[in-house]
Amino acid sequence: MIIKSAEFVKSATMPSEYPPPLLAEIAFAGRSNVGKSSLINTLVNRKRLVKTSSTPGRTRLINFFDINRQIIFVDLPGFGYAKVPVSVRKKWGPMIESYLCGRETLRGVVVIIDIRRIPRQEELDLLGWLGHYAITAIVVLTKADKLSKNKATHQHNHIARALGMDQKDLILFSAKSRRGRDAIWQAILTLVDIQNNEVIR
Repeated sequence: MIIKSAEFVKSATMPSEYPPPLLAEIAFAGRSNVGKSSLINTLVNRKRLVKTSSTPGRTRLINFFDINRQIIFVDLPGFGYAKVPVSVRKKWGPMIESYLCGRETLRGVVVIIDIRRIPRQEELDLLGWLGHYAITAIVVLTKADKLSKNKATHQHNHIARALGMDQKDLILFSAKSRRGRDAIWQAILTLVDIQNNEVIR
């Protein structure tokens, strides 16, 4: 899929603020500082479509991005960062759940996990919740370039066991080398039922 346009649409905290449900949507979810913004930017060949920050927990809204007038990418707030005020963290759960449970144009969720970390209860709960509501999850292990090949292989296997998944169903990704980009796009295009007859670039 050739990226011809990638534009910010709007931010929202509740369903009444969402953009009209006209295009298929793919959401992105993960712990704070997991590399979510870098992943989205790499997928759409943009350096700053989604703002990256050295301070975890900065994304506190649901952000919508129009990709090629064909797909909407939805950047969900990162979870699990202790320094975010408790009052804010308490709002995130219901805000994210309202979107995931009620958005009729949602086709799947890219669940992002740092390959250097073993999944915690939040990731297990999210995947369990998505399974319960029959929402397809694309599991991506980011920051693969941060580990040696042997260590990455060990972590890949360890995380797969922790999640009760097959290794082949976990996509290794590196924003630096762009490893895994094509595989993620293929999974996304399958979910949104867009025929990909062109090289993804």
